[in-house]
Amino acid sequence: MTEPTHTSQAAERSERQWQEVLSPAEYAVLRKGGTERPFTGEYTDHTATGVYSCRACGAELFRSETKFDAHCGWPAFYAPLAKDRVRYIEDRTLGMVRTEVRCAACDSHLGHVFYGEGFSTPTDARFCINSICLDFDEA
Repeated sequence: MTEPTHTSQAAERSERQWQEVLSPAEYAVLRKGGTERPFTGEYTDHTATGVYSCRACGAELFRSETKFDAHCGWPAFYAPLAKDRVRYIEDRTLGMVRTEVRCAACDSHLGHVFYGEGFSTPTDARFCINSICLDFDEA
């Protein structure tokens, strides 16, 4: 697991510096936009109370209260901790249009957000986030 850094320092890192501080698997997902295999991440079935932070920079991203079981193979949240914690990018890879979710502090790839799937949550969103992108601080 990567040691969290101050977010402003992380935002200024070069790709070579990212390779030095992240494991190869973390780098492949966080910096290259990869995806971990479904149902393999450490937080997929995680139910403790606390805050999920960006593994690359330590920015707080999601609260456990917004995590729900979407049976999708990755941790799912219905909302970020605050609107300014993540940013959204249109993703047209794989022959479809999706919305990529990135950490607003360090621009690391986190996963994707999907809308209109019919989950009984307060929002119409499923933030499908790779476990490898997250650290967890128990309340």
